[in-house]
Parts: sequence; C-alpha cells; structure tokens
Amino acid sequence: MKAVIPAAGLGTRFLPATKAVPKELLPVLDKPVIQYVVEEALAPEGVDGVVIVSSREKPEIERHFARDEALEGLLEGRGKAREADRVREAGTMPVSFVYQEEPLGLGHAVRCAADEVGDEPFFVLLGDYFVPDHRMNVRMAEVSAAHGGASVIAVAPVRPEEVSRYGIIAGSCVGSLDGAEAGDEEEGAVWRVTGLVEKPAPEDAPSHLYVVGRYLLTPRVMELLADQEPGAGNEIQLTDALERLLAEEEMYALVVDPSDGYDTGTPVSWAASNARMALAGGQVADFRDALMGADV
Repeated sequence: MKAVIPAAGLGTRFLPATKAVPKELLPVLDKPVIQYVVEEALAPEGVDGVVIVSSREKPEIERHFARDEALEGLLEGRGKAREADRVREAGTMPVSFVYQEEPLGLGHAVRCAADEVGDEPFFVLLGDYFVPDHRMNVRMAEVSAAHGGASVIAVAPVRPEEVSRYGIIAGSCVGSLDGAEAGDEEEGAVWRVTGLVEKPAPEDAPSHLYVVGRYLLTPRVMELLADQEPGAGNEIQLTDALERLLAEEEMYALVVDPSDGYDTGTPVSWAASNARMALAGGQVADFRDALMGADV
C-alpha cells in the first residue's frame, strides 16, 4: 500500500521565501515539514512506500530524500555521528517521485500517482499539516478494516459560523472507534458519509464537521479521477470524485481532534507550529530565552 503526498504547489503564501526554497522544505525546528508528513504516512501497518507528487521546478525536495554519502562522511569525520545518522535517515526513506506537469487541482495531483499506487487502497496526506504522534492514519485504517475496507476520511468539528470556509460532510454517526459512547461530533465518533458539501452557508451546512486533509481511499477513486471533469476553479477536484464514489461504495469519516496536528499552511501557522513543537519537546527555557532576545 502506498501513501500519496501532493507537493507540486508554488507556496505563494510564503513568497518571497519560497522563491528559492520549496514550502515543503521549510523547517519545523530542525526537520522540514514534508519529512514529518512522510514519517506519518509510513506509520500504518501495510504502508510500504510514499509517492510525492512534485513539480520539476522543485528538485530540492527530491534532493532532500536522496543519499548524500559525502556529507554523511564529512559529519562522521568530525565526530558528528548523530547528525550523520539523521541525514542518512532522510536519504533512506522509501520515497518515490512523480510529477504534476500542470497545476490542475488536487484530484489531478492524486491521479498523477496512479501508476505507483496500482490497484490497491492508498492514503492521501496533504502536506501542510502533520501529526507527530502518527495515530490519525492508524486509527483511520482501523475504521476501514471494521467496515469492509471502505474509504475513510478524517474530519473535525468547526464553529457554525466558520463552515463556509471548508468542505463539510453530510451523514450520520454510526458509533465510535473503540465502542465507547461518544457524542456525534466528539473525537473518536465514526460517521457514515452520505455527501460532501464545499463551503456551504451556515444555514445550509449538513453538519459542523470539516475534512481535515487525511484520506484512506479505495482503488475505485483512482478510476473515477481518470475521467473526472473539472469543477470549482476549473480544476479536477478530489471532492468531486468522492461524491461520485458515494453512489457506488460506502464511505466513513473518523472525527479527530485537529489540535493533534500542526498546521503549516500560512506563515503565522507555520511559526506557531515551530513554537508548539519547541514547547512540546521540553525546550521551554530555550524558547523563553529566544523570545527575550538571548543568544541561544
């Protein structure tokens, strides 16, 4: 089974920084965002490789996941074994690359990985959000297994006045992941999805659960994307293919806590994720000193 990470975008929100450095390689602490996402993608049992859908204008991403034996040797020669091991780790991950030649939408990006994915279920992870404990995809796989291998999407509650900013699911709660009693929109609740509504008005929203950016999809989705017509923005939308899938197969949603993940989609959220990771890693004193302008 493969996991697909779309990473062909221009990163315009981060310009001019992303003029020379792909957004996916911006660091959270000492590791680029996309490496966190790759590590998360490899966590579920059965995932044996990650397919990054990139642009030919961003060879730096491919370089990051390639071996650099000269650098490893240089570091080891200077007694920096830990640093050498970390460089080696990035270069030995089971990552392959395909290219999206034109920016034709998320659905098109996912379809670019069809040959690598083959006739198997696959994960899709959007690259501007990562989950350090890796549990989200693992739990989604558990939901899929409990429902005959059905597609599963991760969703999270949002305030009613904010539903118009997101893709919102329609459906009903059918239980919880661990069998414990849970509210319809509480973490661990499992919904059977009957529809997906893109950016509805608050009065028209079928629920208050938005799609987080983690998908476990059946092979049929790749087949549907092959002839998917352009939708919003004249782009091929993954959501449109999932809507068509609902006419043929069951689909489920797992309610997650969005705070389990770290958002890096905007400069402010990227900076906040760096701060959260520093604090979560016990680097409180260093973080405090940095805020005070100390030389750390």
